[in-house]
Amino acid sequence: MSVPFVVKTHARQVCSLYKRALRNLEAWEDRREIFRYRAVLLRQRFEKNRRVTDMAEAARLLDAGEKELFSIRHYQPKIFAYSPGGCAFEREVIPPDWVLDYWDPLEKAQYPEYFAKREQRKKEFIAMWEKQYGKPDPKDLHH
Repeated sequence: MSVPFVVKTHARQVCSLYKRALRNLEAWEDRREIFRYRAVLLRQRFEKNRRVTDMAEAARLLDAGEKELFSIRHYQPKIFAYSPGGCAFEREVIPPDWVLDYWDPLEKAQYPEYFAKREQRKKEFIAMWEKQYGKPDPKDLHH
């Protein structure tokens, strides 16, 4: 089993650093006007080095920024409820589509257009499947 490996571009790493730094500022400062002032100063620091073309210098600046953020990070950062680590992360259970097949006919009658379109799409899917893979062997259909 291989672990997926994603190469992040330098620009994406800088954007990630900026966003994490901004969220860190937000965690430290409760007053909105002070936060906005410091956010503008932070943006100014990033803009100052925006046109650096030497990749060695850009990598050094990125590494220095990561270290600085690590040293000043908040001891209890704000975590959004639906973000990883949040109290509601992955709590919403989305039932699979086949559950609707077991609805009572009276329940299905409350949504006639939806279930008519659903049955039509199921037939289209079966036709597409049979066109691509062929019809199933009848002996495989019996349990």
